[in-house]
Amino acid sequence: MQTDVGYYPSLAGKVVFVTGGASGIGAAIVEALAGQGCRTAFVDIDSAAAERLCNRLHDRFGQAPLFLPCDIRDLGQLTRAIEDTRDRLGPVEVLVNNAAHDERHSVEAVSPEYWDDRLAINLRHYFFAAQAVMPEMARMGGGSIINFSSTSWKIKAGNYPLYAMCKAAAHGLTRSMARDAGRDKIRINTVTPGWVMTERQLKHHVDADAEAEIERNQCLPGKLMPADLAAMVLFLASDAGRMCTGQEFVVDGGWT
Repeated sequence: MQTDVGYYPSLAGKVVFVTGGASGIGAAIVEALAGQGCRTAFVDIDSAAAERLCNRLHDRFGQAPLFLPCDIRDLGQLTRAIEDTRDRLGPVEVLVNNAAHDERHSVEAVSPEYWDDRLAINLRHYFFAAQAVMPEMARMGGGSIINFSSTSWKIKAGNYPLYAMCKAAAHGLTRSMARDAGRDKIRINTVTPGWVMTERQLKHHVDADAEAEIERNQCLPGKLMPADLAAMVLFLASDAGRMCTGQEFVVDGGWT
């Protein structure tokens, strides 16, 4: 199911950098940005999925986004990818911090090494990607940074405490950085998805019981799709959201 994401003329030609853009919500964001005429770069660890996405978008729009292979846990790789984007497309005007991994884990199984790895994949890169793009955003007269959270911590979901912790912290990062960045007209906001029907969720976690839980908890009927999140990203990336910063935009069908 596709969602009508609307059209934002102010996005045409903007340079956008997306983390975790090869599949799921990230791929929907990259596709939506392509439809707006953005010059989009994205990073991901899954090169095969990224190549399939690029080929599909080239067939649809006549050009493909720039894919840069990157493990976002390696901050050197991430910084180089942002520098490559700047060299090939121009300074980043919109940053979408989307990459994360909701791997299930118990409290008892967490080691210090696993703790560090989960923070590296679910939170640390948000800060350092923002740090890398903010100076040029300031020189350009502003920009938009969008941090992805999750309703998992709001609904007290179990079986992944470190993931939930990072997703709660993402909005704390948004709130504090928005104050510091606002003087340079850089907007920083959080997008918080509910249970989105990505291929990964459908394959591993959505069964009949899960569907019943969704129906019971959402105020709105129907499935939450990746394109629903992409629609919110477009609004916040565009001039339509020019006076929105430090805020959380929840897209969960009314669950929370």
